[in-house]
Amino acid sequence: MLSKDPVIRIEADLEEPQLFGKTPYGERRVINIIGGSVSGQKLKGKILPGGADWQIIRNDGVADIFAKYTFQIEGGGLVLVTSAGLRHGPPEVIAKLAKGEPVTRDQYYFRTCVRFETADPEAGWLNRVLTIAVGAREKMKVKLDLFEVL
Repeated sequence: MLSKDPVIRIEADLEEPQLFGKTPYGERRVINIIGGSVSGQKLKGKILPGGADWQIIRNDGVADIFAKYTFQIEGGGLVLVTSAGLRHGPPEVIAKLAKGEPVTRDQYYFRTCVRFETADPEAGWLNRVLTIAVGAREKMKVKLDLFEVL
C-alpha cells in the first residue's frame, strides 16, 4: 500500500541527453541533472548539479532508467537519491516526449523506485523508507511525485 498523498515532490532540471547510440545493451543515453527543487511536508531543498540519469532504451521501446543525484535540505544536510524504474507508452506519445512536446502524465507509464541515504538527523527518516515515484517528463525537466510504501 502507498501513502495517499506524495511525501516528496521533485522537479529536476536537465541538460540535453548525451546520445551514445546502440550499444550491446541497447540504445544508451545519459542525461545530466543540473539542479531543481525538492519539497514535502517534512523537508524542502535544492537539487545539486552533478547527478545523472543513465538510460537504456530496450528493443521493446521501454526506457530502463537508473538515476543518482544529491539534494541539500534547507538545514544544510545532504541526501543521496538512487532511483530505478521504467518509462514507456504508445510510440506517438514517446515521440512527442522526445521532441520536448507537452504530454500529460496519464498518456504514458513512468514509475521509479526511489531510495535515500543521509547522515542528517532531520532527514534521517528517509533512510528507513521506500518510495514509488509517478513521473512526468517535460522538455528539460522531470517531475516526480513520491509516495511512501507503507
